[in-house]
Amino acid sequence: MSTPATVPAASPAAGMPAIADQNGSLLRGNQEVLTFTIGEQNYGLDLLSVREIRAWTEVTPLPNTPPFVRGVINLRGAVVPIFDLRVRLGGGITNPTSANVVIVVEIGSESCGLLVDTVSDILALDASALQPVPATAADEEHGFLSALATHEDRMVALIDVNRLFSKGVPALPAAA
Repeated sequence: MSTPATVPAASPAAGMPAIADQNGSLLRGNQEVLTFTIGEQNYGLDLLSVREIRAWTEVTPLPNTPPFVRGVINLRGAVVPIFDLRVRLGGGITNPTSANVVIVVEIGSESCGLLVDTVSDILALDASALQPVPATAADEEHGFLSALATHEDRMVALIDVNRLFSKGVPALPAAA
């Protein structure tokens, strides 16, 4: 089950301010996010989009795919594509080890795996912790961040999985 990328904010009577992201969509507060790292950066995903967390296993590569498509795995009879989130976020290719993990998420009605360095924790964020993503030159190509959250001494970039691969994802071959 997936949640909408944006949910209307609660009414002012509920005491929750409405915060708009860079696309003008309202961000919701009081959400739980799974946080993870890629290099030294902290990121988060809406916990409702996460199906499971798995240890890294070798994938079956697919020909003629973008660099962020690592390949596919068989997940209980379903073919699931695995995406290297470091590449998708503009970093280099991950050289996975047994320390890396795959976060299996729902994007629309499809499942995919996101290769990350480590999973950190689950944060409960309220609207006061959310800030809109500043406008940058890369917004059109990389507009998949929904907000920035501050928690204790760290900043977490929240990723909207519904926008993460909305452009440029190849159609994967049908399972034989």
